[in-house]
Amino acid sequence: MLIDSHCHLDRLDLTAYDGCLDRALQAARERGVGHFLCIGISVENAPVMRQLAQRYADVDCSVGVHPLDLTRGSEPTLKWLLNEQDHPGVVAIGETGLDYHYQPESAHMQQESFRLHLDAARQCAKPVIVHTREAKQDTLDLLREAALPQAGVMHCFTEDWPMAKAALDLGYYISFSGIVTFRNAAALREVALQVPADRILVETDSPYLAPVPHRGRANFPEYVADVAKFVAELRGVEYADFAAQTTENFKRLFPLARVAG
Repeated sequence: MLIDSHCHLDRLDLTAYDGCLDRALQAARERGVGHFLCIGISVENAPVMRQLAQRYADVDCSVGVHPLDLTRGSEPTLKWLLNEQDHPGVVAIGETGLDYHYQPESAHMQQESFRLHLDAARQCAKPVIVHTREAKQDTLDLLREAALPQAGVMHCFTEDWPMAKAALDLGYYISFSGIVTFRNAAALREVALQVPADRILVETDSPYLAPVPHRGRANFPEYVADVAKFVAELRGVEYADFAAQTTENFKRLFPLARVAG
């Protein structure tokens, strides 16, 4: 079995599936994907996350506010984050983090929100899902400051090995998306070779970042199989073994997830 550890099911373009999410998830299941973690990005989409987790036994969710959603009026409070954790199917905090590529002017707001999410993660003892782009030092500084005992995952990782090593030393897992399959991602592939087997995850981040051979088209959870096959071949391991390893890693990191088996 394989797990898509990061997807946005509420944002999928379902045209190819006649507008039916059930069909999109079934297509993934037929490729061996047995579980999905649907990621919250705003206060407004949190109810949808909960509804999806309630509707599908193989879907869990997270709740949080993406750093790029903060300037759209979706500012979380600690009380809200903690209250959201009481709902069944909510197994993580996030996604949260820092993104200076698109909004460097909101750095202070992003940092305060990141701290808030990390505090919530500490109080509810759930892992945190971290987004980081062009904010390496500040991201690591805030993670060190928080020193979470249960850590979390650096999702859709695109940084260098020194950052990956620093995150691993803090207890974080590293998740790779379709970007690792891109022709210009040689440096990222070197990182994917070095991450310990028991700390690696795979994801789609769908509907974004479709892997080769689907690059340039809409991304779907079923394509996590393409990411996993690529990384398994890169690392010189059998696909079935890699799928099993990443599934065990996911279950260890997200112990509340309702993963079958």
